[in-house]
Amino acid sequence: MARLTLALVLCVFLAGCVTVDPNQNSNGKAFDSIEASEARIALGLSYLEMGQWQRARKNLDQALAYAPKYYRAQNAMAYYYQKVDEGDKAEAMYKRALKDSPKNGDVRNNYGVFLCGQERYDEAIDAFERAIKQPYYYLTSASYENAGLCRLKQGENEEAVFYFERALAHDPQRARSLLQLAQLNIASNNYKDARVLLFTFNKRYGYKADSLSLLIQLEQQSGRLTQAEKYVDLLQEQFPDSQQYQNYLANED
Repeated sequence: MARLTLALVLCVFLAGCVTVDPNQNSNGKAFDSIEASEARIALGLSYLEMGQWQRARKNLDQALAYAPKYYRAQNAMAYYYQKVDEGDKAEAMYKRALKDSPKNGDVRNNYGVFLCGQERYDEAIDAFERAIKQPYYYLTSASYENAGLCRLKQGENEEAVFYFERALAHDPQRARSLLQLAQLNIASNNYKDARVLLFTFNKRYGYKADSLSLLIQLEQQSGRLTQAEKYVDLLQEQFPDSQQYQNYLANED
């Protein structure tokens, strides 16, 4: 019944959309090509999220013009190519970024996300593992989570469990890993561990449609039908328009 989103985490961070002219330098400070590139990256990604493709491309092109070997500009342009479904150009940009910044974990993580989207699962896992091993890479938990999501997409549930557990070992606050691991434990009839994970999630974040849906599934499968009905009532009360509640109603018909 419960199906969680398998969207992987890109290490591209979108700054607030601000109007900046990098060519202006009223305070006399020397021109900073990275700062100028960052301004264009922020604009480009903002336009991309708004669906304004031409403006996004123009700003990202400018970001690369200011700093051709800057990994964030390269990552952002690769992400643009992914969004407009130009996989060959996205891969070429990632390979360019890897050549210029071979020890950058963000680049390797994002390349892994791209590869997983192309169903090149083993290559994706290799990219995530290489990201994790890079010095000064601080998003280890995100890459472990991505590896778990990728193995889950592939249908390799046992390996997915391993990666989600590693993600939580590095960051116990990762909500998605908590839910995915709970779902996998329910699927394997490991109700005790699933219950602990879901109670931990709800204590930290409150009831969410996803967690309530999993609790309903858990209690139904474990034969605690009265408790399951309690969670059904909460799902109906708090999230009546959610896809999770609609799925529950459809399964009850």
